[in-house]
Amino acid sequence: MDMTNNDIELIVKQVLASLSGDAPAAQPAKAAPAAAAGIPATAHVAMLTKKEHFDIQEYPIPELGDDDILVKVEGCGVCGTDGHEFARDPFGLIPVVLGHEGTGEIVKMGKNVKKDSAGKPLAIGDKVVTCMIFKDNPDITMFDLNKQNVGGADVYGLLPDDDKHLNGWFSDYLLVRGGSTIFNVSDLDLDSRILIEPCAVLIHAVERAKTTGILRFNSRVVIQGCGPIGLICIAVLRTMGTENIVAVDGNAKRLEVAKKMGACATVNFRDYQGVEALAGAVKDAFGGYLADFAFQCTGSPAGHSNVYKFIRNGGGLCELGFFINGGDATINPHFDICSKEITTVGSWVYTLRDYATTFDFLKRAKAIGLPLQELITHRFPLSEINEALAVNLRQEGLKIAVVNK
Repeated sequence: MDMTNNDIELIVKQVLASLSGDAPAAQPAKAAPAAAAGIPATAHVAMLTKKEHFDIQEYPIPELGDDDILVKVEGCGVCGTDGHEFARDPFGLIPVVLGHEGTGEIVKMGKNVKKDSAGKPLAIGDKVVTCMIFKDNPDITMFDLNKQNVGGADVYGLLPDDDKHLNGWFSDYLLVRGGSTIFNVSDLDLDSRILIEPCAVLIHAVERAKTTGILRFNSRVVIQGCGPIGLICIAVLRTMGTENIVAVDGNAKRLEVAKKMGACATVNFRDYQGVEALAGAVKDAFGGYLADFAFQCTGSPAGHSNVYKFIRNGGGLCELGFFINGGDATINPHFDICSKEITTVGSWVYTLRDYATTFDFLKRAKAIGLPLQELITHRFPLSEINEALAVNLRQEGLKIAVVNK
């Protein structure tokens, strides 16, 4: 070993100091962060290999690039889109690792990673969610006033399989590549983090509805469809101060949850024969008035056809139930739109700005006592993901989640 004069001088000083009793206390080696120290060589993913069947597969955890992040997955909600892909593969993605409502803990970062997409510092151990992966589209930006929704970008959980494999949140590790959006949400609990993605859908829908100028503080609002989307819609409206909300669904248990989320009245459509009788029930629930505004959340063409009958002349409608092609709806343009002068907006997923707003919504909902955590009715380990999707398709609960222990 070659030694310089400086090296020799340093050693001599240390020896002399030890002889005189003035030696500094030995310093322990700096330990690696606990999360980083425990990273395995391989990760497990739930690969959808054919319709209605996931295989748990194991792959090496790849080397990180300078702009990449490795996240240990803590949990991921099961979306209706996951159910559609599981049952029918409408997007032609098989083989694919699904799961886009996920969250987890950073365990490793590339040297260039310093901040999240909102400018908040990132560090190992932080809890995060992802939103979208950019496609060199300048219209998709955090603060662009000409906002564009996530439809112009990719998302983790809907990516075709590749040589990385860690592409979706139905896994125990996710590789977040450079060019992705990521948010530090360490101040939110696990249940809240699992609900961020579906809640962002409703933040976006309500923002779209507000552009009509009809949805206001004292509006009478009808929510048709009380799955997770409709129930979160009620919660978003309540956090904004809207109180006169009527929920419409055919499931009595879901209507009970609607009241917990803030609906002042509910209508079970199974109790009425024909749309005119159903519209009359909605009117009665509002004290003899039709709704000023409606959110159609069912994804059912028949539901879309019916909802116009619940809205007053000059009222508004936000249609957000159709996340995939659900078929054609039949309406009468004269009676349903023109003569009533209905203002209609469509809503599909969210923008980056809506995603960031969602974090504040979740805190506000908790502060006023809305039990959003009750929306997660089932939790399954990754090894039981086939059953988790089957429960989702049978509509046996509300939000189904895959949670890693």
